[in-house]
Amino acid sequence: MSENITQTLTNVIDSLIQEGKEPSVALIKARLADPLPMPLIIKALQSWKTSARVPKIEKLAAPQSADARISQLEQQVAELTARLEELEKGG
Repeated sequence: MSENITQTLTNVIDSLIQEGKEPSVALIKARLADPLPMPLIIKALQSWKTSARVPKIEKLAAPQSADARISQLEQQVAELTARLEELEKGG
């Protein structure tokens, strides 16, 4: 069983914009009633910034295995490293 959270993320981003705030991972995470993995929030925010829409994202109801969690953390580290390198380049 999975729960589609795309609309929830869209609503959070829209509410931040209506308040005159720039959506960020931290602001989105703080407004979510149910916690989401950071990579999902990052993916949603990146998509919104490039195309003004949130992609369809689903949250699995079952807990993740240790291997899946490690893989997810590795992906998050890679994404953050790439973002840091981009910022260090000045752009």
